[in-house]
Amino acid sequence: MATKILASSSHSFENECKEIHESRGRWNHLIQTLVTRTQLECRRIRETYKDMYGEDLITLLQKSSLRNQPGVSPKTCAALSLWMLHPHERDAIVAREALLQDNDTNHQALVEIFVGRKSSHIALIKQAYLSKYKTQLDQDIINIEPPHPYQKILVALSTSHKAHQADVNQHTAKCDARRLYETGEGSPGAIDEGTVLEIFTKRSIPHLKLTFSCYKHIYGHDYTKSITDVNSGEFEDALKKILFASIKGMTADRGAITRVMVSRSETEMDEIQRVFKEKYGIELRETICNSIPSGDYRDFLLALANKTV
Repeated sequence: MATKILASSSHSFENECKEIHESRGRWNHLIQTLVTRTQLECRRIRETYKDMYGEDLITLLQKSSLRNQPGVSPKTCAALSLWMLHPHERDAIVAREALLQDNDTNHQALVEIFVGRKSSHIALIKQAYLSKYKTQLDQDIINIEPPHPYQKILVALSTSHKAHQADVNQHTAKCDARRLYETGEGSPGAIDEGTVLEIFTKRSIPHLKLTFSCYKHIYGHDYTKSITDVNSGEFEDALKKILFASIKGMTADRGAITRVMVSRSETEMDEIQRVFKEKYGIELRETICNSIPSGDYRDFLLALANKTV
């Protein structure tokens, strides 16, 4: 029987926690309920559950994700555990997992964090990362082995959030666009890494997006095209992938759908659905139904897609 959680903001959540406890190990019928909660309510449910049963609800979900239990999908448990986490804690964990991935660093996951979060949020992610793993996130990126051109760009993007609250300036954006042209496709040879990294470091993410818009207006094509047209080295290839991922929203990372929908569902789901339909000519919900096998994981993604901001 489906659960019914109708708690108000003043509700103690004890009944909900009791219901979760009694159905532990069979989380699939709780998907619709938990996904409808706000981040504040999720945090209160987690705190109440810990007070009542002495166990962390996130830990239980993560343990379930490692087991092959009937009636529950490990992928769904992992996704639900991400959903129940505080946003700063969630991003810190995602960043750590990206850095420790077995075969190669998941640079795409790190890019999502640095281009999709406000400066205040980035600062809290770094605090959560330091508190949880006793090491600095920026330093761990610098120490990636083997060395990779992504490192320079990611560190620059991380630094750029120091100016995230700065005003977006049309004149400066045009000047930056011209500098990118003059040290890129407007000159022979490879792109000037120093100029690119300087602009990335000193400008906020909203300002960078305006700069790329100005670039297209002035020169008639995207900055990414200019990178494609030059004799690309490793730095240019990394820059091109980051720009496509952050500005165009393109990625081959299969795990991105969970990360993006979980992290943006409370703030930008309406916009994500609008842009998705505009870009691909199909509704996000329809794509999920067509590409994800039926089951609790698809139900989880659909429940997120149905959230409105």
